[in-house]
Amino acid sequence: QVQLVESGGGLVQAGGSLTLSCAASGPTFSSYAMGWFRQAPGKEREFVAFISWSGGYTYYADSVKGRFTISKDNAKNTVYLQMNSLKPEDTAVYYCAKSASRGFYLSESGYHYWGQGTQVTVSS
Repeated sequence: QVQLVESGGGLVQAGGSLTLSCAASGPTFSSYAMGWFRQAPGKEREFVAFISWSGGYTYYADSVKGRFTISKDNAKNTVYLQMNSLKPEDTAVYYCAKSASRGFYLSESGYHYWGQGTQVTVSS
């Protein structure tokens, strides 16, 4: 059984930084791709960042490119999202997700396991 637990959310002023963590339980964490998504109030959940199973390839939504960095530590079964230069429009519940394959996925359908989410609020 795969479980994903996010942490690190909170309240930060615009221009500040936060690092989100997602700890995964279950086998074969290192064998599959991971992603981060977010959902703002009244909006649909959207893709934020992707990292390949090896960690060697990353991809970002245009809205966060250059500000956010996704990484994973296979030894710790953990994926991270470093968020810098935060803006009020980054306010959302952030979810990590684990794919069931080594493919490249931007849509939710490519991910089979989801965390419970962590709230990020950026004040202006």
